[in-house]
Amino acid sequence: MSDAKGSPGPRESVGKLLESYAPTIHRFALRMCRDPEDARDVVQETMLAASRSLGDFRGESSLTTWLFTIARSFCIKARRLRTGQPDRLLSLESEDVKPMASRAAAPDEAAGERELGRALEAAIDALDPMYREVLLLRDVEGLTAPEVASVLAIGVDAVKSRLHRARMAVRERLAPLLHADAATAPGCPDVLPVLSRYLEGEIARDDCAEMERHVKSCPRCRAQCDSLRRMLDLCRASAKGAQPVPPESA
Repeated sequence: MSDAKGSPGPRESVGKLLESYAPTIHRFALRMCRDPEDARDVVQETMLAASRSLGDFRGESSLTTWLFTIARSFCIKARRLRTGQPDRLLSLESEDVKPMASRAAAPDEAAGERELGRALEAAIDALDPMYREVLLLRDVEGLTAPEVASVLAIGVDAVKSRLHRARMAVRERLAPLLHADAATAPGCPDVLPVLSRYLEGEIARDDCAEMERHVKSCPRCRAQCDSLRRMLDLCRASAKGAQPVPPESA
């Protein structure tokens, strides 16, 4: 109900605020549940639960973190209900997921972006749920490591450990498309875990000086580092332009 001046009342304002988060929650639920109907149900249940308990929200975490915490619980419930059913891979070309390319591109470039998008989606989908949710929350949705820890109710160190493993697994799957070797060359240091930890602020730049000198002089290791950065760019790009939650089927 609106007030006398025509502006939204408190209940209507809360509804609009929660509704603005629905596409983000839907994207997360779709990738965790891997089923459009389950994802839509998760969004509806999350919004309903949030609206009922908004009065209990004390601002100890961000609203986004709080909503992801609620959504995750419903994702787990949906996954348990579907135990034993065959997995379903969702392509980024599906009408339920937005395409990766977010700008006009030449036909061959757009085709390459679509191929990378499909490969990224398949690589993320192949992760164990405990690693998939960390990568989605951190590298796709952009939550900080402490925020992810809050959503998952685990320590920040555990978040970062799972994140590094998830990044390595996805990057390895994408390596051929990113023109990089999947494995470390004999005699070269394992640069990718170091880069991932550096990006999370676990290693100071001064401590990476020797590694940086090696990367600059080694085309293979430089290509590996570039491929990890490119993979992370693709993850971030996949979060842009979220689509509305699809309506229920008639």
